[in-house]
Amino acid sequence: MTETELKNILEAALLASDKPMSVSNALTLFKDEPELPEREAIRAALQSLQQDYEGRGVELVEVASGYRFQVRSDYSRWINRLFDERPPRYSRALLETLAIIAYRQPITRAEIEEIRGVSISGSIIKTLQEREWIRVVGHRDVPGKPELLATTREFLDYFNLKKLSELPSLAEIKDFDQLNPDLFEGLEPPAQAGQAYEAGAEAGGEYEATEQDAEDQEESIEAREESENVVPITG
Repeated sequence: MTETELKNILEAALLASDKPMSVSNALTLFKDEPELPEREAIRAALQSLQQDYEGRGVELVEVASGYRFQVRSDYSRWINRLFDERPPRYSRALLETLAIIAYRQPITRAEIEEIRGVSISGSIIKTLQEREWIRVVGHRDVPGKPELLATTREFLDYFNLKKLSELPSLAEIKDFDQLNPDLFEGLEPPAQAGQAYEAGAEAGGEYEATEQDAEDQEESIEAREESENVVPITG
């Protein structure tokens, strides 16, 4: 199979797919072929496709779940006119809650409330879970066994991120929508948070990864493990 043929197949598959396509997903396209393309050949073809679409109205981007075509943000205001439904608007409280989870995960609801200084409406957590931006990854090993919340692969996909370390700096978060600057005092930047989690995992941390994470480690989403014990979800 030539490089051009491989690129054309991947391009067609990406356009037909309704979700991002990882390298592992791409390999399944050729499972019945006499010779399976190498992973590096697929990556090279995808990177070549990215270059082909530079400067055009759509772009090929890599997010946490894989590669996908999307409209360039420069043209979104025109494309939005094709749709009657307005994009959802989220409250400041919801955005603050999501930001705290992203930077302090895994974290309990009580810990979020302590940081914000106010109680969290149950509808906020429900909305974030319905959007599949957060999930329960375990329980804190304290009385009551409170749930631990962390962000998901869908969260990274939605915000065009490949990994948590690509989150904006805390300085940028402080400026967002004039959020209270004191809210994020003492929070670690995402790069440090990711390193802390990875170190904990190597030391035998108790965070339970999903089956999807195990299948493709380099594209997995890892939540930071704090010093307290975590009781994984079972059953």
